Amino acid sequence: MKKYKVHNTFFVDRDDRKIFFKGVNLGGSSKVPTIPDGATYNFQGFFDHQDISFVGRPFPLAEADEHFNRLRAWGFNFLRFIVTWEAIEHSGPEVYDQDYLDYLEQIIIKAGEYGFTLFIDPHQDVWSRFCGGDGAPAWTLEKVGFQVENLNDCGAAIIHNVIGDPFPSMVWPTNNYKLAAATMWTLFFGGNDFAPGFLIDGETAQDYLQNHYFAAIQQLVKKLKKFDHVIGYGSLNEPSSGWIGWQDLRKNYGLLKMGDMPTPWQSLNLGVGIEQVVEVWKTGYFSLKRVGFRTLNINKVSAWQKDVECVWKKQGVWTYDDKGNPTLINPFYFTQVNGKSIDFNVDYLKPFINRFSTAVRLFDPDAIIFIESEPQSHIPVWSSEDASNIVNANHWYDGVTLHTKNFRKNFTLDVETEKLVFGKNKVKNLFLKQIGQIQKDSFSRLGGVPTLIGEFGIPFDMNQKKSYKNGDFSHQIQALDLYYQIIESLFLHSTIWNYTSDNSNERGDLWNDEDLSIFSRDQQKNKDDIYSGGRALAAIIRPYCLSLMGEPIKQWFNLSGREYFLSFHQANDQKVEIFVPDFHYPRGFNVSLSDGDWSFSAGEQVLTFNPNPLFSVHQVRILPK
Repeated sequence: MKKYKVHNTFFVDRDDRKIFFKGVNLGGSSKVPTIPDGATYNFQGFFDHQDISFVGRPFPLAEADEHFNRLRAWGFNFLRFIVTWEAIEHSGPEVYDQDYLDYLEQIIIKAGEYGFTLFIDPHQDVWSRFCGGDGAPAWTLEKVGFQVENLNDCGAAIIHNVIGDPFPSMVWPTNNYKLAAATMWTLFFGGNDFAPGFLIDGETAQDYLQNHYFAAIQQLVKKLKKFDHVIGYGSLNEPSSGWIGWQDLRKNYGLLKMGDMPTPWQSLNLGVGIEQVVEVWKTGYFSLKRVGFRTLNINKVSAWQKDVECVWKKQGVWTYDDKGNPTLINPFYFTQVNGKSIDFNVDYLKPFINRFSTAVRLFDPDAIIFIESEPQSHIPVWSSEDASNIVNANHWYDGVTLHTKNFRKNFTLDVETEKLVFGKNKVKNLFLKQIGQIQKDSFSRLGGVPTLIGEFGIPFDMNQKKSYKNGDFSHQIQALDLYYQIIESLFLHSTIWNYTSDNSNERGDLWNDEDLSIFSRDQQKNKDDIYSGGRALAAIIRPYCLSLMGEPIKQWFNLSGREYFLSFHQANDQKVEIFVPDFHYPRGFNVSLSDGDWSFSAGEQVLTFNPNPLFSVHQVRILPK
């Protein structure tokens, strides 16, 4: 039996007390192997993708006590624990890395000893390290016919390990719509419809890829099912539709334009060694604009293995004319199936999540499934016929801060309307609307389930890494305080992105020049100080309600005055627990109650409030002495 379960829109314990999770993604560098050094700035050994190891991610077992103790002291009680398909099955199909699985088991045991609850996040970004991200093993690309060593050079992906430094900031997401990742996503989710005759070892590409993914995660489920603090599994981090639903293969769509932007049709040409002149885009504070053109694949490199034909040529998407020139036959190929318009969420993502749930629960029937939709899209509409015991774990980021590495409290972009928003209150209201919509989807689309903001965070290297030089993290504190204010006001669960044990000021989280870790050795001046190494801790460490039996009404924390307030309905005397951090109250605190009495466990930093059952509405206010 799991330590906690889902009951309507809440997590509850075995006594049906509502539990509130404040967590962190662990960890940022878990996307890349330890052997050889998989940091994305490092080319050496990159293509030796079979003889590798992820043992030591998120940190060596010898360091586990240090990191878990730190995270617990900072007030976290929950982990989104990062693993990748590649880490489990890198050597080849059905060859599982038992050393890694054994190591993970020991780390998970240690997390439980420190009181953490967690779920496993099978992480990916743009399919695989060999498409410029992380997730799937290289052999998945090879099985489809790709020559992974050629993908960067022909324009099928932009890969940090191959092009080296400097690596353009936040260009990596554009890989989702370049040839390599777009092909893999389209086959993974929709291969039965869009490439029905394309078989891998006797199976359709979709069935082959999904079945191997499920089997890899099942290896982990079988290891961890005995631990009650492992409450579930994410279905797949930030799934992508690839080219499914792409309206016209001759065009690009949306706001995600950065660097070289071949259209899908140009990508298909590049993949067979035909150079293309593509648009080059740049994102600024107030604009997204085309800044020029660039010729790609001047060396006429093929993305495909020798004597392997492009999978989409096989499906009749394009062909060669009498003069040997590529001709696009159907630019609308991915918009319909058998004459019917398709919907990625309904027709492909939801069936996948249901199959994933079945695969996990074959070995762990009580596992909670944390589901996600494609970024910037709504979660699929759920019915009674779909998997139960689920959580909406969608992500939220302020795209302007993330892409420009600069926080402006008075300015952002509304991605829905594609309009700029000015003014501090308008920016906050927009963020409240966006995050609140995720919660609303949990009601209106999923029938009333818990909401976990599975990722949110900031680049700590904003403003040209100025904070690392002067020690001033005030901009980062402002941003995170604003985000947490909204999350707390809605009583949402959250896991901030991220904690990277081997982060550095120079190389960040060791992946695509991202630097979102709330901890770095480079900020650690005193190893005996539990807070040393933390970044923007004034906003991250904060009081919050841990548990209550009743119904929450209001919660807020004022950082400048260090004042915390909680109100709730409750008609009994069952205890309420609040995390009250020493960090903000080093000289103690005063408590004002509407009724009842309180006690405090200094070692756990937990205030226990015993309400008077004669009152139905209760209030707690905490102020520094």
